[in-house]
Amino acid sequence: MNKIPAFPLLGVLGGMGPLAAADFLAKLVAETPASRDQDHIPYVAWGVPQIPERPAAILHGGESPLPQMLRGIAALKQAGATVVAIACNTAHYWHDDLVREGGLPILHIADAVCDLLAERGITTGSVGLIGTDGTVKAGFFQRRFAARGIQCVLSSRADQDRLVMPAIAAVKANDLPRAHQLAVQAVTNLLADGAQVVVLACTETPVAVDFADSPVNTRCIDATRALARACVAWHRGAAGNAAGEIK
Repeated sequence: MNKIPAFPLLGVLGGMGPLAAADFLAKLVAETPASRDQDHIPYVAWGVPQIPERPAAILHGGESPLPQMLRGIAALKQAGATVVAIACNTAHYWHDDLVREGGLPILHIADAVCDLLAERGITTGSVGLIGTDGTVKAGFFQRRFAARGIQCVLSSRADQDRLVMPAIAAVKANDLPRAHQLAVQAVTNLLADGAQVVVLACTETPVAVDFADSPVNTRCIDATRALARACVAWHRGAAGNAAGEIK
């Protein structure tokens, strides 16, 4: 008798922040082709927001969030997760450490974005990037864009301070109208600087932009949604492999 393999179960490391993780889970459902409940991706989630701030750790040597993130990975692994998605862009700064010390594969959000850009035929030219100061300094989006021949356009220091970071803070404070106004202006400025599209590379920023309709909505690439799509692709492959082993 063939051994039944481990169930392909997605682990979601959330809490960074709480609304961003909820947004990711909603997009995971929306991106899954399903005609009944049982067709959706099984997942377990760790949503503990008492994690040290990621940008502060990267920029100013603040307390590392790695131990708390590893605690979450351990809980997901104990629950049976076989792969992990992190509902936070900046946290991917610790991707390699989390994989090495946590013992589970982790889908990388920047790889998911690059795959989505390729699907949309964007393989050259310039792409805008909106993220926290920590994500921008970490550089993992810029490196992946460059490897694929894509130039990265970043917000000016002034726009980062007066638009991007306040928009992110407004989402965390649940002031979505203000967050929307600020985020849309930040995107508009990047498009004016020559970006073909703008990658929303902080999990709060798609929440801000999508709060209401605007002329820039169709010019944005939602990194959260790209990660959800990568999870769907992973599950299709994992479920297919499991079915093959059971036969």
